[in-house]
Amino acid sequence: MLRYLSSSLFLAIITLLGIGLVQVYSSSFIFAIESYGDGLFFFKRQLIFAIIAVAVLIGTIHIPFKFIEKFGWALWFIATLSVMATFIPGLGVRVGGAIRWIQLPLGIRFEPGELLKISFSMWFASLLCRKDNILGRAKWQWLILAMIAPMLLLLKQPDFGSFAIITIVGVALLFAFGLQWKYIVGAVAVIIPAFYFLVMLVPYRRARVLAFLDPWSDPAQKGFQVIQSMLSFHSGGLTGAGLGQGQGKLFFLPEAHTDFTLAVLGEEMGFVGFVAIMALYGFVVFRGIQIAVKAEEPFKRALALGLSVTFGLSVFINAGVVMGLLPTKGLTLPFLSYGGSSLVALCFMFGLILNIENSFEEDKFSRRFGTSRWTSAKVKN
Repeated sequence: MLRYLSSSLFLAIITLLGIGLVQVYSSSFIFAIESYGDGLFFFKRQLIFAIIAVAVLIGTIHIPFKFIEKFGWALWFIATLSVMATFIPGLGVRVGGAIRWIQLPLGIRFEPGELLKISFSMWFASLLCRKDNILGRAKWQWLILAMIAPMLLLLKQPDFGSFAIITIVGVALLFAFGLQWKYIVGAVAVIIPAFYFLVMLVPYRRARVLAFLDPWSDPAQKGFQVIQSMLSFHSGGLTGAGLGQGQGKLFFLPEAHTDFTLAVLGEEMGFVGFVAIMALYGFVVFRGIQIAVKAEEPFKRALALGLSVTFGLSVFINAGVVMGLLPTKGLTLPFLSYGGSSLVALCFMFGLILNIENSFEEDKFSRRFGTSRWTSAKVKN
C-alpha cells in the first residue's frame, strides 16, 4: 500500500517541496515584513498549502485508476467552467492586469488555469484512446468547441503562458501517438503564424519581445526585470552569497518570491545550486517520461507523457525568462515559487503519475493470476 514511499519520483517531489519552502522563506522575508509586518507571512501560508498538497498527492495515488480512466475527462469541463467563473464580477480577481484568479473564503485565491493544464492531458488522453467510439457518437465541431472555448478564455484573461503550454502538449501527444506527418506539419504551419500575430499584435506582448531582444534599450522600465535577474545570477558566482544573503530580493528584483525566485536561488546558492536544482527538475521529467514509456495501456502512456511535458515546459519557460533566454512571461517556477494553487495542482499532477507507476505492479499481478489483488482478497474473504 505504501510502496510509493520508496519511489525515486516520490522522494524527488518531497525534496522539491522542502526546497520550495526554504526558497519562499528566503525570497519573501524582507518583502513580507515591509508589506505585512510579518516576515513569515508568505512562508506560513505556503507551509499550509504544502501540507494540503501532500495530502492531495497521497490521496491521488490511492484513487482507483479505472475511475480516473473512466471519468478523468470530465475534469476538463470542470476546469473550463472554473476559467469562465473568473469573468463573473465579484468572483474573479484582477491582479497585474490579468483576471486569472477566483476569490474563495478565508482569503484564498484559486487559479483555474493550473487545473486546466492538468485536465487537458486527461481529456486529450481519453480522446486519443477512445477516438473511434467518441467520433462515432459526437460530431467534430463539438469536440473542436470543447477544446477551443477554454483556450480562447485563457487568451481573454489573459494567460498566454498556459495557452502556449496546452497547445505544445497537444501537438506533442499527437506526434507521440503516430499522427501522420502531413497533419503535424499542417498544424505547425497554422500555429506558428497564429503565435506570431497573438504576440506582435498585442502591444504589451510586443513590448516584452522587444525588451527581450535588447533589455538595455529601456533599463528602467521594460528591461528592468531581466537586467536585475541577470545581475543576481552574476552576483552569485560559483557558490553563491549564502542562504538568505542575496541582495537582489531587497526590492531590486521584482516578483522575487514568485516569477523570479530562480534568480534569488542563483544569487544565494550560485552556479552549483542552480545546476543542482535543474538536475533535480530534469530527473523528475525523465522519470515521468520513463513511466510513460513503460506503460502498456495507451491511456496511461498518454496521460503520463502529457503531464510530464506540461511540467517540463513550465520549468523550461520560467528558467528561460529568468535567464533572459525568453521574453518575460508571468509563469511561476514549479514547487519553488510562492503560490497555493500551483503547489496543490502540481501534487495532483504527480499523484496521477505515481498512480500510474503503482499500477504496474497491479498489472503484473493481474497477468500472472488472472485477477487483481483487490478481487482476489475479496473472493478469499
